[in-house]
Amino acid sequence: GVFSALDLLLFFMFWELELVPMYMLISIWGSGRKEYSAMKFLIFTIWGSAFMLVAIVAVFVTPGVGTFDMTALSTKGAMLASATTICASTPAIVQAIGLGCMSLSWGYGNLPARETATALLHRALDLGYDHLDTANIYGLGHNETLIGEALKGRRQEFFLATKMGIVIEGEKRGINCRPETIRRCIDESLTRLQTDHVDLYYMHRRDRDVPIEESVGAMADLIKEGKIGSIGLSEMSAETLRRATKEHPIAAMQTEYSPWTREPEIAVLDACAELGTTFVAFSPVARGVLANGVQDADALTDKDLRRGMPRFNAENWPKNRALAEAFNAIAAELEVTPAQLSLAWVLSRGDHIVAIPGTASIAHMEENFARKDWIIPADAAARIDELINEHTVSGPRYSEAMQRTIETEMFG
Repeated sequence: GVFSALDLLLFFMFWELELVPMYMLISIWGSGRKEYSAMKFLIFTIWGSAFMLVAIVAVFVTPGVGTFDMTALSTKGAMLASATTICASTPAIVQAIGLGCMSLSWGYGNLPARETATALLHRALDLGYDHLDTANIYGLGHNETLIGEALKGRRQEFFLATKMGIVIEGEKRGINCRPETIRRCIDESLTRLQTDHVDLYYMHRRDRDVPIEESVGAMADLIKEGKIGSIGLSEMSAETLRRATKEHPIAAMQTEYSPWTREPEIAVLDACAELGTTFVAFSPVARGVLANGVQDADALTDKDLRRGMPRFNAENWPKNRALAEAFNAIAAELEVTPAQLSLAWVLSRGDHIVAIPGTASIAHMEENFARKDWIIPADAAARIDELINEHTVSGPRYSEAMQRTIETEMFG
C-alpha cells in the first residue's frame, strides 16, 4: 500500500542504471547516426541525474514529503465523484458518505440488539463504507468496544476516527483536553477498539481552560508515536482552527451541518477550504427530520436526546415539520428519498466535505449509501436554500446550557 519517497528514488535509480548500458551500446553502434548519437546518451544522463537530485531534495529537505499513499494514487484517476481526501499524515481517500456509529450505543432512544449492531457494521463494510466515526463517550465506551469486537478482523478495510475531550461523571458533563488526559484517553480507546492506532483523533469540544496549542501539541506527539494518524477538531470556530493549524496541520473539522443547521456557512466551511482541512458533517439529515424519520416529536422516547432540543418542542416542532413535508415533496419530484436529497445537498456545498449520517437501521444505512454518486440539480438546491435556512427553521439547535459548550459561530 504505502511506499516512501526513498523507495521511489531507488526505483528510478535502478531504472536509470539498467538503461545506461543500453544507451552506451546504442551510442557506440550508432556513432555518426543523427538519431543515435553520443549526445543522446549525454542528454539522458543529465536528465536522469537532475531527476534524482530533485527526488533527493524531496526526501531529505522538503518538509512533509516522504510518503505517498500508492493505493490512493493508483485509484485517483478513476475516483467516483463521491470520493474525498482526508489529509491525514498519510492522505486517505474515503467515500464522501461515511458511517456515524453513535446511534448503535446512545442518543436516539431504544438501542439495537448487539447482533443487529454487529450485522449493520459488517453490512456497511460489505457495501463499501470505508469511514467509521465513533467517540469515547458514546455509550461511555460501549460504541468503541462494539466496533473493536465486531470488526477486529477487518481493521484494514476502513478509516477509523474517534474522539476525546468530553467527560461525564454521573449527571455532570464537562470538558477536559489537558495533555495528560489526552494521552490517557487514547490508550483507553485503543484498548476498546482492539487496534494499535486510529486514523483520525478528534478533540470533541474546546477546553477553554487549556490553550488550543497545548492540546494540539499533545496530539501531535501521539502522531509521532504512531498511535494516531491525524488530528481533528469538533464544534470549534474558524479562529480556533487557524490557531490550531499553526501548531500542527488539522485533518478534519467535524460540526453539525444540513439544510436546517447552517452555522458552518458563517466561517468554518471557508476556513476549512482555505487551510486544506476536510469538513466532516454530522447529523447531515437533520437529526432524522430530513430523512422523514420524525413525524411526531411527542412520540420520541424519554431517552432520546432530541427531547431536550428546542426545535422539537411543542412551540417549534409544528413549523419545522411543515418544512420537512415540503422538503419531502421536492425529494419525491427528484425520485430520491428525503435522506438522499439532504445528503446530496450537503455534499454539493464543497469538494472538501464528507458526511457521516448515523443510524441503527440496516435499511436506512443502505438507503444513505445507495445514491452516493447522485448530484443534486442546481435549481433543486436553490429551492431547498429558499425553503430551509437560518431564517425559516424555528428554534436553536441546542439548549442554552448545551450551547455554552459549543464554540462554533452563531447567527446573530
